[in-house]
Amino acid sequence: MTDRGEDKADLLRHFLAALAYRTQKALRGAPPSFAAFRAGDKVRTPHELVRHMTSVLGYARTFFTGGSYRPEPLPAFDAEVARFHEVLADLSAHLERGTPLPGITPEQLLQGPFADAMTHAGQLALLRRLSGSPVPPENFVFARISAENLGPDQPPPARPDKVWPEAP
Repeated sequence: MTDRGEDKADLLRHFLAALAYRTQKALRGAPPSFAAFRAGDKVRTPHELVRHMTSVLGYARTFFTGGSYRPEPLPAFDAEVARFHEVLADLSAHLERGTPLPGITPEQLLQGPFADAMTHAGQLALLRRLSGSPVPPENFVFARISAENLGPDQPPPARPDKVWPEAP
């Protein structure tokens, strides 16, 4: 990759790390019942949503590897979350190695599957609020996000909001 390509890859890797951080922010401290919470008819549960996020990112990975990706549902929510983070790490590794991205641009990867997955991280946060267990706010500008940390063990908020009018 060119220097500009490396810059783009670094930014995409940081985006994936932000996705890991925000997903874990939405899941941290959730009650065990949260995985099966259904906000309405035909609305994905958090368990189903994390599997869908994995599917979207697995699709993104096919641009590097070829083939197709359709993950089978895993019975345990923790296993589903672990698989999500494994796919994040694998995608980041492709970007770090400079694996060719034939057929699409880095911008398309960002505007398509990466942005889609981030939207779903926001849906997880919304589902937390609807389930009666809202996520505490923070200033994400100062979050300790690292492209080297794509796993479920994310740091706590660096600057949590001191005022939280919606606190339960």
